[in-house]
Amino acid sequence: MLKLMEWLVLGFVESRKMRNVQVLLEVISPEKCESEGYVLFPVVMAACGALRALRFAAVRLRLDFDPRLKEAPERTIRFAAERATVEGRHDDDLHRILLQCVALGLTLCGQVTFHESVLKCVCMALLEELLPLPCLLRISVKSPDGNSAELAKDQVKQHQDSILFREAGPVTGILCNQYSFADEKAKDYVETRVCEYAQELYHHLRAAVLLHQAKRKDLLAELDKIADAAFFMIVVFSAEITKHRMDANSPGGLQPEVAVRILVALSCVEHLRRLRLPEYTEAIRHAVIVNQENASASALFVESMPSCAELTSKPDLLTLDGTRYNYYMDEVQTSRILFYMRVMPTCITLIPDHIIRDKLAPVMFLYIQHSNDKVTRAAHSMMVSFLSSGTDTDQDDREALKEQLSFDYIGRSLEVYPGVTPFEGLASGVVALVRHLPAKSPAILFCVHSLVVKAKDLCSTAMVRDRSLWRSWEESTEPCKKISELLLRLIFLIDIQSFSYLLKELAEFVTWLPKEGQDVLLDDMHASVADSDDVIRKPVLVSWLQSLSYISSQASVRESRNSNTKNARSAGGVELSINRTVARL
Repeated sequence: MLKLMEWLVLGFVESRKMRNVQVLLEVISPEKCESEGYVLFPVVMAACGALRALRFAAVRLRLDFDPRLKEAPERTIRFAAERATVEGRHDDDLHRILLQCVALGLTLCGQVTFHESVLKCVCMALLEELLPLPCLLRISVKSPDGNSAELAKDQVKQHQDSILFREAGPVTGILCNQYSFADEKAKDYVETRVCEYAQELYHHLRAAVLLHQAKRKDLLAELDKIADAAFFMIVVFSAEITKHRMDANSPGGLQPEVAVRILVALSCVEHLRRLRLPEYTEAIRHAVIVNQENASASALFVESMPSCAELTSKPDLLTLDGTRYNYYMDEVQTSRILFYMRVMPTCITLIPDHIIRDKLAPVMFLYIQHSNDKVTRAAHSMMVSFLSSGTDTDQDDREALKEQLSFDYIGRSLEVYPGVTPFEGLASGVVALVRHLPAKSPAILFCVHSLVVKAKDLCSTAMVRDRSLWRSWEESTEPCKKISELLLRLIFLIDIQSFSYLLKELAEFVTWLPKEGQDVLLDDMHASVADSDDVIRKPVLVSWLQSLSYISSQASVRESRNSNTKNARSAGGVELSINRTVARL
């Protein structure tokens, strides 16, 4: 119909029979459509064909048409778009075809004057007809096995081969163009629809990946082709939003909820990101800047994150047939939380303490023991940013919360070290903790004590497994060496009021080690103290190391004297003597 109308109009224009063109346009006018009860999808295609012909003729034949002539087909397009949006709740074939025809016709006839109905219609067509990924995912989850799965796969392939899918990119361009001219109300409507689409896509994708990642990877591969187009559409539209709504000079000014809307939509499709597009980076940057400058936006962003209860519950759409749901196997959910944990440090200072305690901390501690290394590192980085944060208005409350969360942080991190916790993440968290908590904080003392206990446990395991541990200490990559080096590093970082407690714990740790281990650590500590420029701690450390070296040597002498004594009384006497000496130190 579009091609036929284009051919007719071009023929009449070239023959200079403009009256015939007017008659054609009158036949498809909104008034005629309404009075005659026309089926609108062929009418809208005819209007797009007429508009395409007039624009082509204006360029090729260099004709200047009466503006009213160009306005006539646009009125018909607007009329059809209005009907499509009004009847949007009717899930019938005629309505779907009308949505498709408006969207496809606009890709062929070129840019049309902005109208709210056209914008809404293009948005609906793009999300429901051209990129119906949530619907396809839902079908695949409802029928996961046998012939039903093959049927779902066939539907996916059929859509991939359709003109609807091929035109998703151009229609996205039309959506962005119409959006750029829209008023605040229309923009808000489209932004909300796209964000809701992203959230629906996330829920269905989460269920589909969990269900099919083991048995039906071929189905997921086919779905990924449509998912890539959906991801691109959301990213490009988000970038368009930033151009018009993330500027202080925009008509509505900076709007925190818009920034949050962008971040939520992008978090939902983070699993689909194969590479970082320029539009993606631009949208994230603008939204983050708004978050950094607006406390309400930061709070809204954290509140939009799934709660701990949601994260540990299986998707509503999924039936696991008695199999236990493991949150760490949920790749789509993990990608989304990783997105949150990467953005959160940029605005952590503005997030209210009660939201951090009730919403952020449980999620952070849940994922600090995640099996994915990237996620675990991000959780440690978020804890570091929190410990480093502070506000002038509620400094006391923030400090109290830091201390409260530090106990859980150290306990959970060391519980799964070295299996899950990356040492770099643990070290950065410990350093932030001793630097930013108040002097002689109970959390600092707990941290030191926990590190010493962990070091003892790891050294015991390592010495049983490797008898040459101390002889190859320099080249060793054992976790016990890393923890020991971290303890030595704290000597020059910890506050002066907690300094004596650290030295006491270190002395106990060193004297607990066998003679070979004592010598190795003492050598390391001598080297660190010799290289230090700390004029306050160095004299104390020199004296402390001399005393510790003396204790070590005396313990060695007693050990050799009692080497032939096997009874428990003698062994207890040696241990008691060493403990008394350490206490004096």
